[in-house]
Amino acid sequence: MAARVQVEVIITEQPDYGPAVCVLGLIDAALGRKEQAITEGRRAAELLPATKDAVNGIIVEEYLAVTYAWTGEKDLAIEQLRTVLRHPGLISYGQLRLHPYWDSLRGDPRFEQIVASVAPKE
Repeated sequence: MAARVQVEVIITEQPDYGPAVCVLGLIDAALGRKEQAITEGRRAAELLPATKDAVNGIIVEEYLAVTYAWTGEKDLAIEQLRTVLRHPGLISYGQLRLHPYWDSLRGDPRFEQIVASVAPKE
């Protein structure tokens, strides 16, 4: 909750600052505030699309996938993850395989297919 309060201060001062809105979405997802988290994550992606910022926009889109995963929206998380993976280089095989962000998607055949699609080729 302390982190949420700090991020809200930033958003009050800069309401259209996409990265802060994105972080608020992640915080709300972690706090179990599903609807708020999804709304904030989507707003962040609208404020900072990849077409506007090729690096940070993709990161915001990645965290929207994380927000969906954390709020139990597996279908949306997988769809968003596929969108993010169209942009090279930000999400690695190792990250998908091991990072706890994606724990709620593990075992879903669609997620496992995504992981396999970015696996190193021998």
